[in-house]
Amino acid sequence: MSEAILRKIRACRRDPKSTLLRLAVWAAALATILTLLFVIGYILIKGVPYLRPELFHLHYTTENVSLLPALINTLFMTVLSLLLAVPTGVSAAVYLTEYARRGNRLVGMVATTAETLSGIPSIVYGLFGSLFFVKFLGLGLSLLSGALTLSIMILPLIMRTTEEALRSVPDSYREGSFGLGAGKLRTVFCIVLPSAVPGILSGVILGIGRIIGESAALIFTAGTVAETATGLFSSARTLSVHMYAISSNGLYIEQTYATAVVLLVVVILINALSSLTAKKLGGKKADG
Repeated sequence: MSEAILRKIRACRRDPKSTLLRLAVWAAALATILTLLFVIGYILIKGVPYLRPELFHLHYTTENVSLLPALINTLFMTVLSLLLAVPTGVSAAVYLTEYARRGNRLVGMVATTAETLSGIPSIVYGLFGSLFFVKFLGLGLSLLSGALTLSIMILPLIMRTTEEALRSVPDSYREGSFGLGAGKLRTVFCIVLPSAVPGILSGVILGIGRIIGESAALIFTAGTVAETATGLFSSARTLSVHMYAISSNGLYIEQTYATAVVLLVVVILINALSSLTAKKLGGKKADG
């Protein structure tokens, strides 16, 4: 490091503005952590005392207000939405990053479209799903209609995060693969994509969070039936819709807080498992 750079660093450290900015950054980080701890603590304090065995009965009634059917439906909805969105988003990102020419108009058009889709409110997606999937295609209020709507919602998120993950893979990986005689397709699927898996998983984690927390779009597309879905065309409610349904009449506030605790635990567990998987895959890549 040259003397000029060292002098500039020392000058910045002595500058009052630099100190104020450093304090502002620390204050923002502390405020974020405290807000998260407050939300988690408030939900746990309010909901844990009402976690009773009857909330986990297999069948919902007005007496037990069971959340288990909604929990099972949430897992079904998450898996089905990811099966629809992840292959499409990853494939589109691979084309835009690895195959499309630099400066191609299609790339700019797709980027603009993805930004627009990510900014549309969820209620608009719900109205679209209700008009197109439920009525026009005749799928009705069903698990499939909800999953199709949610897959469109999370598609831009997965596509953009996959693009960033692919761009972060060093070009030396591609050049080394080409130098060993591998073709474009093999290089992409055997070298580039495995190296980008941790970044892709981060997008999948964000998509899972949006799926689990979504309620407005699912009310219009999946319905609010409080039973476990028996097929793709069965109407069913997820945990977030279940919370809305039982809290809207004001009779089951305690059960609503208990459902919020379960929803919070599910999100934390999914994020922890996904992060652990990403670390293991990253460790294997480093060992390789």
